[in-house]
Amino acid sequence: MPAAGVGGGWHGGDMGNHAATIRRFWQTTEARDWEGLAEVLSPEMVYEMEQTRERIRGRTEFLRFYAEYPGDWHLAVRRVIADEAAGASVVDFTVGDEQMVDISFFTFDDAGLIERVDDIWPEPYEPPADRAHLTERY
Repeated sequence: MPAAGVGGGWHGGDMGNHAATIRRFWQTTEARDWEGLAEVLSPEMVYEMEQTRERIRGRTEFLRFYAEYPGDWHLAVRRVIADEAAGASVVDFTVGDEQMVDISFFTFDDAGLIERVDDIWPEPYEPPADRAHLTERY
């Protein structure tokens, strides 16, 4: 795991390229490239998971959380949207046979590094039967 001072090698993190920074976040995460991931993270970043009400403060602590997350998990980026202020992604995760969708909201510091990630893990559910005539299942 990289030291807290790691962070100078990635040059796609300028304010005009937040979508590229988010994609780099997910590429390095899938590759378990913790040094590469550290390069897009602010040292003081905050990570929050809405459903469990958990918070992680700091790049080093966040990298440890991702590195130690259990299971043989993998991800595929479905969508990234970003502008000069912030960005969001929708990512498909698999852990064994389980499939999940993650929606992440990213904010950036003045250097273009990720300073906050808010993760939402929506749970799928069956729609009410009384609206079946109004929708199409996929």
